[in-house]
Amino acid sequence: MRQTPESKMPAIQKLTDLVSGRRTTMALHASRVACSLAMLAPGNSRWRAAGDLYLGLTTTVLQARHRYGTDGSDQVATQVQAVTGLVRLSRSPEVQDALMWYLAIQANMSYSLSGLAKLAGTKWRDGSALPGVLRTRTYGFERAYRLTQRYPRASKVTQHAVLAMECLFPVVYLAGGRMTRPMIGAVGSFHVANAFVMGLGRFMTAFPAMHPMVAYTSAPKTFPVVAGRDDRMIKTALVLLAAGVTAAGVVATQRRAHALAGWPNSRTVTTRYGNTLSYDVGGQDLAGRPVLVFSHGLASTTEHFSWMIERLAFDIGQPVLSYARAGYGPSRRLRDAPYSVQESVDDLEDLIRGALPDDRKVVLVGHSLGAELNRRVAQQLGDRVAGVVYLDPTHPAQLIRSDRQRRGSELFTTSLAELARWTRLGTGALMTRPRWVDHLPYSYRDKAFALYTDARLWQAASREWTAVRAELEAYEGELPPLPAPGLVVAAQVTVDMDPDQLLMYHDLVRSHREAGSHGEVTVVERGGHDTILTDARHARTVADLIVGFVEEHCTPPAGAGGEPAGSVPEKVEESK
Repeated sequence: MRQTPESKMPAIQKLTDLVSGRRTTMALHASRVACSLAMLAPGNSRWRAAGDLYLGLTTTVLQARHRYGTDGSDQVATQVQAVTGLVRLSRSPEVQDALMWYLAIQANMSYSLSGLAKLAGTKWRDGSALPGVLRTRTYGFERAYRLTQRYPRASKVTQHAVLAMECLFPVVYLAGGRMTRPMIGAVGSFHVANAFVMGLGRFMTAFPAMHPMVAYTSAPKTFPVVAGRDDRMIKTALVLLAAGVTAAGVVATQRRAHALAGWPNSRTVTTRYGNTLSYDVGGQDLAGRPVLVFSHGLASTTEHFSWMIERLAFDIGQPVLSYARAGYGPSRRLRDAPYSVQESVDDLEDLIRGALPDDRKVVLVGHSLGAELNRRVAQQLGDRVAGVVYLDPTHPAQLIRSDRQRRGSELFTTSLAELARWTRLGTGALMTRPRWVDHLPYSYRDKAFALYTDARLWQAASREWTAVRAELEAYEGELPPLPAPGLVVAAQVTVDMDPDQLLMYHDLVRSHREAGSHGEVTVVERGGHDTILTDARHARTVADLIVGFVEEHCTPPAGAGGEPAGSVPEKVEESK
């Protein structure tokens, strides 16, 4: 928990540390119970305001220890407690009405945006979402699940009714407030049903706590109780929304320009499909030393290799080439035909043949899906391939041989589709900066974050994964022999969580040994699937493993054509 503090401010961290002891935590919970019981008593005094604020504050403070505040019900409860406490403390009717409007707007957003998010998913539209939820361990209820199977049409109608109810919740402000009671009754019944069927008891009490504010703000001013209500908050909210959308558009435009710009020395190659690939070269033109060609993974960027490239190209002088696949970053996919995995394989072949001299050998270095593309293109490049380095790679049979991979593929498919859909609407401007970005070298961070929030990356990843998943699920047979040395660098976290992965990594090595070449598997201790690239320590370890592999198995000895491996001719170019 200390590795993921709720705040970066030392003062707040000290406060959460003070209340994290067992006795202090128990005392706080006891006081919260007493305060909650007192709040059930009638009255509308300023003491009730203090009780509201106390409950909201202690929920927030205890979140660092208990992690309860990450649930929607706790977020809603905290907001209701804090805002109603401020309403009771305020002596200004205008401030009170503004705060009441704030909670009413939050309630409308909670329902309508949740409905729109469900509407964007295919499972809610085709009627498979409710049975899927009811059969899970966490929210499942076997009796209700069997009813959905016995009456599928009624189940589908129920789901569509929930979608309509959530998406249309703002109609409470139409027809002079006559829709308020039916809508509040419908969503209240929805929460009661969820409490008994799915076990969401706290949702049943938290969300209806916002309904009085909805009733207050939707009542027509002809009602005496709301005759003097100040409605300027709704206009202010609309102005702020317009300003936020404009600012988000400006940020998204700037990031898109940054993502498309490439690096100062970037070059391009046009492939047989008309796609334009952007690539960068670095290091020294060491005679006889093969060029390392880096292929990034799915929903990834070339900047993920920045620690390795800094180490290999600038510290050691190893010649390197990195590129972005069509659709990622500055690389453009211009082909009109449906995407296939073979397209990316052919693009990579065209890049190598177009960017490097015909007699220059390469060592293909790929991470995750990039490693699988490298394995396939190695068959097409023949003797130009001096070696293949797999970094925690994708195996073509992983969805067949690994239960963990198979289970995760469904969630991964949905997540990618949603990210592609929502970032296309400009929500990338709302994405927080992931921690791995700030673990990269400083000069790469802004570029990596711009690419991460760009819709093009998620659209390309979703397009690739659709084709890749279809091939992985239909894979049959054995890996063909590959007559080049092979090195598999595995992340310890990956093989610890899924031992089947380690067996498949040995399959990759076996395909090299069957062709009479060298093959080995090395595990990076404490490394994760991504951290073997983005963590400076792990990336340096991997870079040194690559150097040793290249010098021992991929570079001709002195006198076998070219200068000794240690010679350093004229430096030709450095990128980035």
